[in-house]
Order: sequence, then C-alpha cells, then structure tokens
Amino acid sequence: MTQTNLDFLAQTDPEIAEGISQELQRQRDHLELIASENFTSPAVLAAQGSVLTNKYAEGLPGKRYYGGCEFIDKVEQLAIDRAKRLFGAAHANVQPHSGAQANFAVFLALLKPGDRIMGMDLSHGGHLTHGSPVNVSGKWFKVCHYGVNPETEQLDYDQVRELALKERPQMLICGYSAYPRIIDFEKFRSIADEVGAYLLADIAHIAGLVATGHHPNPIPHCDVVTTTTHKTLRGTRGGLILTRDPELGKKLDKAVFPGTQGGPLEHAIAAKAVAFGEALQPSFKDYSANVIENAQALASQLQKRGLKIVSGGTDNHLMLVDLRCISMTGKRADQLVSGVNITANKNTVPFDPESPFVTSGLRLGSPAMTTRGMGVAEFIEIGDIIADRLLNPEDETIAADCRRRVAQLCDRFPLYPHLTIPVPTLV
Repeated sequence: MTQTNLDFLAQTDPEIAEGISQELQRQRDHLELIASENFTSPAVLAAQGSVLTNKYAEGLPGKRYYGGCEFIDKVEQLAIDRAKRLFGAAHANVQPHSGAQANFAVFLALLKPGDRIMGMDLSHGGHLTHGSPVNVSGKWFKVCHYGVNPETEQLDYDQVRELALKERPQMLICGYSAYPRIIDFEKFRSIADEVGAYLLADIAHIAGLVATGHHPNPIPHCDVVTTTTHKTLRGTRGGLILTRDPELGKKLDKAVFPGTQGGPLEHAIAAKAVAFGEALQPSFKDYSANVIENAQALASQLQKRGLKIVSGGTDNHLMLVDLRCISMTGKRADQLVSGVNITANKNTVPFDPESPFVTSGLRLGSPAMTTRGMGVAEFIEIGDIIADRLLNPEDETIAADCRRRVAQLCDRFPLYPHLTIPVPTLV
C-alpha cells in the first residue's frame, strides 16, 4: 500500500496529526462565513505541501543566488505569467509572503520615513497596514485617514478629494477589508494626480472578483496594486504585487528582495501558480458571480429579518451587520453564532462607539460556502439561522435547532471528502 504524507505525519507526530485532523473536522462541521477565508482546491493543497519547500531560491527566475533552481525557475515564471495574464498587468512579483509584506515592500520602494500616506480609517473598513498607529505604516509615516459618509455609509469622493488637497499625501491608498461597495479607481486616480501622489490599490478582498470582471480593475489607474492570493482568489495564503509599469516593477522587485524578504517560499509560489491557473478557467468566472449573488441573498434576508446592513447592502462578497439596531455588541453576536457552529468575526462599523475588542458589528462573507457549492437558497437559510440566533439570544431550544440546521447544510455539501488523516491516538 502506498503511503501518503499524512500517513507519515500520523506515524511520526500523532499530536500534530490529531490537531490537523480536528481542524479538518471543524472546517467540515461549521459554516465558514469569515469574509477573508476560503477553501483551496486539492491541487493547491498538493502544491503547497510539495518538495519545493526544500529549496532556497533567493533572487528571481534566471537570476538566482543559489544553484539548482532550473525547475524552481520554471514554476515561479509560470506563477508570474499567469498573474500578469489574470489581472492584465505588465509586471508581477509573486514572492511576498502575505498582503502585509506586499504593502510594506511598496512603501519601501516608493516612500521614505516621514512621508505622508492617506488611507481609509480602520474603523470604517480600512486595514492595519494603511496607517494604523499599531502598524509600522503608522509608525514610520505621517498618516491621515478618510472615512465613509455618515448618511450613506459609502465613500464620498468629494470628501476624499478635499482631505487630499489639505494633507497633500505622497501616497493615496484605496482598497479595504470591510467595505461592501464598488470602488471607483478612476476617481481615485484623478485625486492622486491632483495632489501628485502615488496611488496604491490594495485589492486583497476583491482580487477574485477583479480577475473575473465582476469588479472594476485598478491596474489601468493605479501605480501599484497589491493583493493576497487567498480570500476571493481562492488560493494559498500569500501576497502579490502588480503594476502596469515595467520599470517601476524592477524597483518593486528589489524592495521585496533583498529589501524586505530573504528566500521566497517556492512551495507557496507553486500553490499560487495553481490558483492563478484555476482562476483563468471559465468556471471561476461563474464562481465569482455566485459569490456576489450569494452575498446579496444573505444580506437581503438579514434585512428582511430586521437587521441593519451597513450601506444598505453589498456589491461584493461581504457585508457588515450593524447590531446597534438590536442593542447587541459584535463580541456577543460572534459568541452566539459560534455557539451554533457558524464562524464569523466581530467588526467595527463606521462611527462605532464601541472599542475594537467589543465592536458593534458582525462581518460576514460568502466565498467559502460558495466554494462548497451552496447557492441562494442555502444562503437565505443561513440568514434565517443567524437571525433566529441573534434575535433569541437566551433561547437554548432555538440554539439547538440552529445547530441542527447548520449540520444539515454541512452534510449536504461535504468538504474535502477525499481527505483522511490517520491518527493512531484517536483509534
């Protein structure tokens, strides 16, 4: 009988094998609604766990500091070429270990300490790496933040322009971690040009939707585009830098290595290449359309049940539930849905009176359960399960019924049925 890597793991380290087995079962048994998470394909998992993890390959394809990279070069070049094709970019660097690493490399390439950057406030939907005071971006640079309009809870480009004219940033950042509406990159380009700023688009959350044309592409309008390779792109966890300017690309390459990283993780790059290849297939365009349709169905059902959705709906894969309408905190809501095997995350909402550790919101997303094959009918049912639990927080009979309904959904849409992890200590 042929032994797999998992067989060897179970024999060599049953404690780790047990932990992985338990996590696999948790993923199978829960409704995964964290907007930034997804389930990769078995092919991506295989590439991630390959022998490429053994190889050092500092440098770029054809320009390495180590020997024995001829096949590594082939794999990384495939990742680069597929990324460029997928997003319509002239240059791609596939080596960043994460989206945060990609952003830091861009800062190193284009800014100097003390320069001013301008991005969305974290509490309005921005990201830590866009100037939060606890992040290096908020420590090395002067920061000004824009937010959403208090009435519409959407971007007000006139307000963004006014702030940019006042603050004159060296870099303007768009792209967010909790913003459910379409971003007008052309308007941001106009603002950046007016103040003489670089324009960076961080599309970590919407990259898969951009790749399939379900969201406008920032490449024609932005100096640099960064993204993660998971979330809506459904690949391995990692980062990517794109640009329409080949000369700027050379500068960005040097900011990644040797500027901010050493040896690239070639097993992860192989997994990125596989994911990019999958995203180039016609079926992935259908998937992106379903992601949006399912998110809109979930948001609509929650609204029908009396819950407030920030900005009144969603154009992409995520939504924010403003729980102040039922006098509940995000922390409490997170605990309630977790108790019925729904995984989500508490999140600040615009103009939130609560601390980031408590919050007034719950962020929900559709990518992972769309990957499992669920459609509009299932997301309507998920909306009802969430509403039933949040509107009846003290009713354990309803909680038990919610758990039963979650289990039924998970049983109907199995996850990784081919995977088994033999764990001697569990036998």
